[in-house]
Amino acid sequence: MSKQIDIKSMNLDELTEYLLSIGEKKFRAKQIYEWIHVKRVRDFSEMTNISAKLREQLAQECTLTTLKKETVQISKLDGTRKYLFLLEDGNAVESVLMKYKHGNSVCISSQVGCRMGCRFCASTLDGLLRGLTPAEMIDQIYSIGLDIGERISNVVVMGTGEPLDNFENLLRFIELLTDENGLHISQRNLTVSTCGLVPKMRELADHKFQITLALSLHASNQEKRKELMPVANSYEIHEVIDACKYYFEQTGRRVTFEYSLVGGVNDTQQDATELGHLIGGMNCHVNLIPVNPIKERDFVQSDKDVIYAFQKKLEKAGITATVRREMGRDIDGACGQLRRKHLSSVQ
Repeated sequence: MSKQIDIKSMNLDELTEYLLSIGEKKFRAKQIYEWIHVKRVRDFSEMTNISAKLREQLAQECTLTTLKKETVQISKLDGTRKYLFLLEDGNAVESVLMKYKHGNSVCISSQVGCRMGCRFCASTLDGLLRGLTPAEMIDQIYSIGLDIGERISNVVVMGTGEPLDNFENLLRFIELLTDENGLHISQRNLTVSTCGLVPKMRELADHKFQITLALSLHASNQEKRKELMPVANSYEIHEVIDACKYYFEQTGRRVTFEYSLVGGVNDTQQDATELGHLIGGMNCHVNLIPVNPIKERDFVQSDKDVIYAFQKKLEKAGITATVRREMGRDIDGACGQLRRKHLSSVQ
C-alpha cells in the first residue's frame, strides 16, 4: 500500500497541484483548505460542499491528521489546562493552554522527546524519538481551540522538543498557522524558542518572519552555561548572542532571553552583573523564570528577594526584565515540566 498523503501539512499551492493531478478543478483546493484550516474538520465526511466521490478518494489517498485528546488536567490555581495528546503511531505529546486578559495562549510541542539534555528540563529525560509533522504541530492548536470553543490568539513553540532541531517542519508550520487563508494568526503573536542552535538561528533570521525568537540562555557565562546546557559545548555563549543580534538586524524583532533562576547556581548579583555586560545595549527582553521543580533533579528555586534583586540589577543596567508568572505549576504544566508521559502513568 502506498504511503498516504499528509494533506494537513500541505500548503495551498501543493494542495492545488494534488487536486489538479487527480482531475479536479482548481477551486476545490481552496474549499478543502478552508475545511481543514478554518473549519478544522476532523474527517473528510464533514466536507459537505464537495462530492461524495471526491471525499471517498481523499479518504483513501490522504490522511487528515487529528490528535486524540487523552487527558486534560486543569490547574486549581489559575485555570491553566494541560493536554496529553495521542499521536497516530502511539506516541504522546503535551500542550498547555494559558488564559490571559489579552487572549488565549497555547504552548505546543515540536518533537516527541528532546535530545538537547538541558539539566533543569523534564522534556529531555527520555531523549528524542522523532520530530512532529507540521500537521501534528498545528493540530495541537486546532484541537485545543475546538475543545474550549474560543479563538487561540497567541502560540508559543516552547513545549517538548527543540523547534530548530525540526527545522523544515517548523517552517511549514509557521506558514500554515499564519496563512491568511487559514487560521491566520499574526506572525507577531508567535514565539519560537531555542536553546541556541546557532546556524539554524541565523537561517531562521534570513526568512525575515515577524515572529519572536526566545533564546533559553540560563547563564551569564560560558562555564555555567556548559554545566546547565550541553548545547553550550557546541556553540560558545558569545556566538549565540551574536546570532541573536543577527536575528534582530534581519527582522527588527526584539529577542527574548529566557533565564531560569536556580537557587545558588546562577542567581547571584555577580551573575546579574555579568548578564548585563553580555546583553547590554541589545534590543531585548529578559524573562526571569523561577526554576520549576522536577522530581529527577535537585535544583531549588531562588528566594523571592534574590529574584527581585536580580531583576533590579538588570533594570539598572538598562535591560527590560520581568519575572514570569508561574502558570500550571500544580499540574506540571509550567516551564521545563512538560514531558512525554508514558501511558501507563495516565489515570
